[in-house]
Amino acid sequence: MSQQFDVLVIGAGPGGYIAAIRAAQLGFKVACIERWRNPKGDRVLGGTCLNVGCIPSKALLASSEHFESVQSHLGVHGISVKSASIDVSKMLGRKDQIVGKMTKGIEYLFKKNKITWLKGHGKFVGRQADRFAVDVFENGPEDGDAKDRVEASKVIIATGSKARHLAGIQVDQEYICDNEGALQFETVPKRLGIIGSGVIGLELGSVWRRLGAEVTILEALPDFLAAADQAVAKEAWKLFTKQGLSIQLGAKVDSVAIEGKGKAKQVVMHYSDPKGEAKTLEVDRLIVSVGRQPLTEGLGLESVGIETDQRGFIPVDAHCATSVEGIYAIGDVVRGPMLAHKAEDEGVMVAEIMAGQKPHIDYQCIPWVIYTSPEIAWVGRTEQELQKEGRAFKTGQFPFAANGRALGMDAADGFVKMICDKDTDEILGVHIVAAAASDLIAEAALAMEFKASAEDVAWVCHPH
Repeated sequence: MSQQFDVLVIGAGPGGYIAAIRAAQLGFKVACIERWRNPKGDRVLGGTCLNVGCIPSKALLASSEHFESVQSHLGVHGISVKSASIDVSKMLGRKDQIVGKMTKGIEYLFKKNKITWLKGHGKFVGRQADRFAVDVFENGPEDGDAKDRVEASKVIIATGSKARHLAGIQVDQEYICDNEGALQFETVPKRLGIIGSGVIGLELGSVWRRLGAEVTILEALPDFLAAADQAVAKEAWKLFTKQGLSIQLGAKVDSVAIEGKGKAKQVVMHYSDPKGEAKTLEVDRLIVSVGRQPLTEGLGLESVGIETDQRGFIPVDAHCATSVEGIYAIGDVVRGPMLAHKAEDEGVMVAEIMAGQKPHIDYQCIPWVIYTSPEIAWVGRTEQELQKEGRAFKTGQFPFAANGRALGMDAADGFVKMICDKDTDEILGVHIVAAAASDLIAEAALAMEFKASAEDVAWVCHPH
């Protein structure tokens, strides 16, 4: 006999667990399927973000920033430290404790809201009248027989994404890693190579550079941080290279191999520079960070009439509804930025739509953050996007070198840039490079959500 639910959520990452909790708060009988296992083999909630993404990376970023501060930045304050060392295993242990606390917290919220957690892999097996049938496998459809079957009138697909790998490069999570392996280095590599200068590559590269690694980043594109405003990308390039990150643009990787034995084992990369000249890079560890791809394999989407697009994403409308009535998809498996907070917003929106409410999301008001040092954050449109559209705009920019608080913190690098409509003064985009950009961008997102003008923000009395 199948278990019956009002709402079934497949996936318990930021989008899925938020959707499940909100649906339960609205009175639905909810179940959530999640298969993730931690390194000990225990089933845990939270998906990539909590287990091998946002949360653990922020823990390591904080630890590495403290270490670099002791090493290099306290002298200006008159503080002298004779020596400092890093206990990598203790640093990793702290990260794991934080992850465990967060995942247990979600498990508590599931129990509090009477959400049934179905541990395993979910696969659609068809539709019966007005309900969708989903089989639950211990590991996946390759198990053969399902251990359970559930039915629900509404289903939310929130299966997230996985690291994109490159053809011909075998990721072993020891010498050649993606984001998961890069969070588990037992020692600081002397030489670290990174393929890709996106968010993950920059953040993890920053962590290990601060701890003493020589970091070389190979980026295939000719432009650095192409998604960011050009002024921000130019400033970030200047600051990161000054810190010691070696970033090579237009680098085409031809081959990657692990050579040597024992302690002499290393990763050897052959690549071509923008002029086509052959180059070789030898490193102790390599991180492959070339983006992520939607995780939709083994979901049985064809059994309910859903087709993915050429890139594997599930097509949805503005309210995350798929082509099949009653099935929604959110987060990394649909269009838009692969951001945890975007998935959370979509999870709340879908749950409330199911309850007959009329929420909406303005995707232009979803902020981006890169947690490097200094941080990079933006919300809204970039100058190059507006130029391409032919829209009339005006810009204003202010350096933190002229800000008293920034000078007092010894964090005067960077600036704030605001872009507004030339005629209406509506804020169209805000771009920040600063030590606390992730905090400051929230005010800009709030202002844009309420369609504020630059003058509106200027009239607000800010603390000094």
